[in-house]
Amino acid sequence: MSVASFVPNCSAVTKPLRIGIIAGEVSGDILAAGLMHQLRQLHPDCQFIGIAGPRMQELGITTLFDMEELSVMGLVEVLGRLPRLLQVRRQIIRYFKENPPDVFIGVDAPDFNIGVELKLKAAGIKTIHYVSPSVWAWRQSRIHKIKKATDMVLAFLPFEKTFYDQHDAPCRFVGHTMADAIPLSSPKSPAREMLGLKVDVPVVAVLPGSRGAEVEMLTPPFLQTCQLLQQKYPDLQFVVPLVNPCRKAQFEQIKQQVAPELAMTLVDGQARTVMTSADVILLASGTATLEAMLVKRPMVVAYKVKPFTFWLGQKLVKIRTFSLPNLLSGRTLVPELIQDDCVPEKLVAAVDTYLQQDNQALLDEFSRLHQLIRCDADKQAAQAVVDVLQGHI
Repeated sequence: MSVASFVPNCSAVTKPLRIGIIAGEVSGDILAAGLMHQLRQLHPDCQFIGIAGPRMQELGITTLFDMEELSVMGLVEVLGRLPRLLQVRRQIIRYFKENPPDVFIGVDAPDFNIGVELKLKAAGIKTIHYVSPSVWAWRQSRIHKIKKATDMVLAFLPFEKTFYDQHDAPCRFVGHTMADAIPLSSPKSPAREMLGLKVDVPVVAVLPGSRGAEVEMLTPPFLQTCQLLQQKYPDLQFVVPLVNPCRKAQFEQIKQQVAPELAMTLVDGQARTVMTSADVILLASGTATLEAMLVKRPMVVAYKVKPFTFWLGQKLVKIRTFSLPNLLSGRTLVPELIQDDCVPEKLVAAVDTYLQQDNQALLDEFSRLHQLIRCDADKQAAQAVVDVLQGHI
């Protein structure tokens, strides 16, 4: 479909606010939808156009491409999709240059969005990047490109704002919308009843990721981990939320090969309810680790990528930890098992430790961190957008 067909009718005397916005994956869709809702409170007639997930589409955005186009991870995986990604980016840039929005907002997906923002800002369009790239962690020289590409970065971690201030780059700490949406206490029983689980039997939630490459790499060791846990705890319940039909079909195919006999409850979406139902969560590193922290559940964080991607990452990454709870706290709160450590034996040991010990001290720290980033993020982010539009930055 040609993006030219989306040229809006501008014949009205009063031109409504037009906002270009792009989200590249599920977590970005959640953030963008919250921001869009709040912007509509301030400007009821504003129009949104870009690349959107289902939550954004429910709010009436005009979509130029499917969000799944951008949901890739790892250098090797991205290279396979690079021609298509570059084609999409060229068309997006051309469209917004020919039909300039009042402001463009790139939500996360920095490898895609920063390039778009750079071209649009050079063309005189105001640009905002929502969710700071992990520039403090690796490729710190990117700060100069980000500064050139954006009028404002919206960060949800307090230490990110400090990093941007050190480089004289406009940044606002807004907190995280999930910290506002999730209550400070999340009891297990209602979630278990909602999912049809036994209320009085322990639950392990298994989240192998939202991207195809994540599910491919993490599902086999996660399933093998569950098999070993079931040998020790025969009554243990395993529940798996799958983000969309594609990921569900992919997971079921791998399960049929690796652990066809393993009893699991598969759920369409509802990741937060699934995590809330759990005693322990086994999950891919990413925004889901923040959500697990906010529902106050012990977690084992794992990640695995193609060998070359991992080798390159080791050369570039400046930090020793990668999960959001550990980054927020500044210390190792939860175990991280990456690459060669992401094996069933080590995953089982980490999950089993949580099943057997008192985890209250960990949950208390999760509560403290929850309060730290609970800042009414949607409202703060929307106000930042208005400030950029009005030149108050």
